[in-house]
Amino acid sequence: MDKILDIDNIDLKIISLLNEDAKTPYTEIAKKVFVSSGTVHVRMKKLEDMGIVKSATLNIDFSKLGYDISAFLGIYLEKSSLYDTVIESLKEIAEVVSAYYTTGNYSIFAKIICRDTNHLRLVLDKIQKVEGIDRTETLIVLEESINRPIQFFDKEK
Repeated sequence: MDKILDIDNIDLKIISLLNEDAKTPYTEIAKKVFVSSGTVHVRMKKLEDMGIVKSATLNIDFSKLGYDISAFLGIYLEKSSLYDTVIESLKEIAEVVSAYYTTGNYSIFAKIICRDTNHLRLVLDKIQKVEGIDRTETLIVLEESINRPIQFFDKEK
């Protein structure tokens, strides 16, 4: 928790700008934040060392690659003690792109991406055979209306 105290508004501005576009050059960020590009580099290294910045990612339109189905999967476990085993099995299924241990109705809430409904059925069959999964509920995405990074606020306000 102490390391969070080492973050200031310059760090938050740098994170916000890179969160919008991770390919933004440090020189451009430096101009917007009114610091040198060396300062941006040092600050990013600090944020990486603290584990705040884990990686830079791409935002891909999977439908343009032929993957037209996104779905969320609510997963009920036979026993909550099987969580680690089930997650390890789900990691082996490439179409599972994210998974969360949750409260509420489901033990695990996962996102899967498939080419079409036939591919979805095959993936669901594979998931439902995982040892420790009791049953699943599938919610097919019709439209992604919001997908944005968190907006940081100045710590002084």
